[in-house]
Amino acid sequence: TLNAAPASLFKMASQSVLKTVVFMGSARNVVPPWGGDSRLGDRVLQWVHSTLSAREETLGTAVIKHEVTVLDPLEVFGSNGALSKMSAGELTTPTFFLKELPPQVQALKQAIVDADCYVIVSPEYNHSIPPALSSLMGHFGGSCYTCKPSAIVTYSNGPWGGMRAAMAIQIMCHELGCLPVSKLCGIPTVSDILNEDGTPKDKDHRMLKQLPGMLTQLEWMAVAMKRQRDETGAF
Repeated sequence: TLNAAPASLFKMASQSVLKTVVFMGSARNVVPPWGGDSRLGDRVLQWVHSTLSAREETLGTAVIKHEVTVLDPLEVFGSNGALSKMSAGELTTPTFFLKELPPQVQALKQAIVDADCYVIVSPEYNHSIPPALSSLMGHFGGSCYTCKPSAIVTYSNGPWGGMRAAMAIQIMCHELGCLPVSKLCGIPTVSDILNEDGTPKDKDHRMLKQLPGMLTQLEWMAVAMKRQRDETGAF
């Protein structure tokens, strides 16, 4: 008789699609006096978005993909944006203070609630969190984020890659309940590394190697935390 083959050999790879919300941290929309981009982070945002959209990573018997939603303060707080009429960038009206929300705001909240994980793309303002980011995320209570993981990508025009902001964003994410993974991704001198459309100038640049490792951690945590939420609910 033939020896029985391990059951794992007969397991077919399944596909798992993570609902991934990307928060953009900058609302800047003006070219600085010395020239350059009106918002340098658009290069980083496009690179992160395209990386997430193209990922198909194997985790156990599952192939992990991402369904990406970008929440941009220029749009959310801009003309006809979800929060443009109800509140403002200075967080005048937290959504969790209201019993009922306008349909556009409810849809925005639902996108955050339905997410399996979060990626934050942010510059560093005054060695800390940009106000647009803390306002956008802070409009929604911790119950929207709890028991889910987050990952942080920071950037700068200079050599430090926004790392001081990353430290502050970690604390904010802990308080909101979307626990940050241990790896970080910091992109310095962005215009030297990424083109305007977010494509790498040198795909083998060592700074670009941070993102895949961080996303692997994010995916591991997102799958594990989703399984536990499905079994026991959040707290």
